[in-house]
Amino acid sequence: MDVEIKVRDDGPYKITGPVRLIDAEGNAFEVPEGPIALCRCGRSLTKPFCDASHKSGFESCPRAAR
Repeated sequence: MDVEIKVRDDGPYKITGPVRLIDAEGNAFEVPEGPIALCRCGRSLTKPFCDASHKSGFESCPRAAR
């Protein structure tokens, strides 16, 4: 299965597929089975994972160049 990273409007990065998530010191995070969501707003209390804190006012809707 390929890894896909989707930028969600006003929300997190949604990652599907097999990934290892490593911190700045080279330690691996425990990653749940299935898709994961990574915080983009900076407000999550469970960084690097999303906890839906973005719903209180984060706005970002980037688009890829065509």
